[in-house]
Amino acid sequence: MGVVQQVENGKFVDSNSAASLAKAKEKLKGGNTLDKDAFLQLLVAQMKYQDPLEPTSNTEYISQYATFSELEQMQNMSASMDLFRASSLVGETVLLKVKDSQGRETTVQGNVDYVVYEGNKAYLSVNGDLYSMDDLDTVADPTYLEAYKLAADFLNILNKVPTPDKMTIADRENVEKLEEIYNGMNDYQKGFLSDEQIEKMAKAIQKMKDLVAIAEADKESGADSDDGENDGDK
Repeated sequence: MGVVQQVENGKFVDSNSAASLAKAKEKLKGGNTLDKDAFLQLLVAQMKYQDPLEPTSNTEYISQYATFSELEQMQNMSASMDLFRASSLVGETVLLKVKDSQGRETTVQGNVDYVVYEGNKAYLSVNGDLYSMDDLDTVADPTYLEAYKLAADFLNILNKVPTPDKMTIADRENVEKLEEIYNGMNDYQKGFLSDEQIEKMAKAIQKMKDLVAIAEADKESGADSDDGENDGDK
């Protein structure tokens, strides 16, 4: 079986049929599966431009048509599975990897409110916008996301707290916030923190207690001194 192609000056000339066939073959090389439209174009090109001296048998055409039908059924089944999977995502929290107009990749996180079907393709409604299923990166459990967010907030504040030898009373708000977040965590959420980070927090809390005690003692000492001066004036 072959495709007739014009030859001029010892070189092949790209006719429309040859270009069409090459394009179909290129689609086959470019992906793991052949698009059914490309498969049909390839089959038609082979039938229309076959070598008359070596015609393709009817049996081979029937075999190729059967392959085409099988491919179409597999693709339809794949599309149905994609649509079913998209429907199951309603109410779930997802992470999407999308590209902006300048080609930069960004992450979109949110709940899937509903699904839109168009042209055998499913689109997820997230944060009021529609995204292709192809953009789906991760389906996350809300419990996991909440624990991850708490850990991220905790570490963001922890990184602002200096080492105990450099800590001052001015760091009191951050240290108290650290303690508040940690005490509000359950065991699962605390599991997102390392032993080293927890130890650093504990040292910061103890150091701050010492600084607060010193500050209060100085304040009381100053108050007593003021009272003594007032008594002496009397």
